[in-house]
Amino acid sequence: MDDASPWISRFAELVPDGGAVLDVACGGGRHTQLLLDRGHPVTAVDRDVHALTPAHALTIVEADLEGALPFPFAPGSFAGVVVTNYLWRPILPAVVACVGPGGALLYETFAQGNERFGHPSNPDYLLAPGELLDAARESGLRVVAYEDVVVDAPRPAAVQRIAAVRGG
Repeated sequence: MDDASPWISRFAELVPDGGAVLDVACGGGRHTQLLLDRGHPVTAVDRDVHALTPAHALTIVEADLEGALPFPFAPGSFAGVVVTNYLWRPILPAVVACVGPGGALLYETFAQGNERFGHPSNPDYLLAPGELLDAARESGLRVVAYEDVVVDAPRPAAVQRIAAVRGG
């Protein structure tokens, strides 16, 4: 899919073939579609799901993840978990724990330093240095790739991104 994150596209192959994927805070579904096209059944969750088009192998869950504690998905229940441009710390450990044996976490969002480029600028929504690394390692994931960088596209931003896998 053309508007998919290059990071997610690059590491989507880490998700075991045919494995179920959770797309957290899926927005318009750009990664949902990428993963459906790769043959994965996808559960897409967001508080506003109107932009999603129902499709075979797609489960759409409308949920306010910031108001729906505990996290509504079981640990180890997905072969892949994808998150982009979203951070809600109270559920971060639960999101990472959803990665099942042999599965992959693909996560990319804003980091401290982004405030100089615009929104988000609230530190509650910006990852601290190494925060994604810590979350992955604390859950027992092996890090395949990690970056804490400033990017120019699609707009200037400070981001952290990780691709990590669970043994099994």
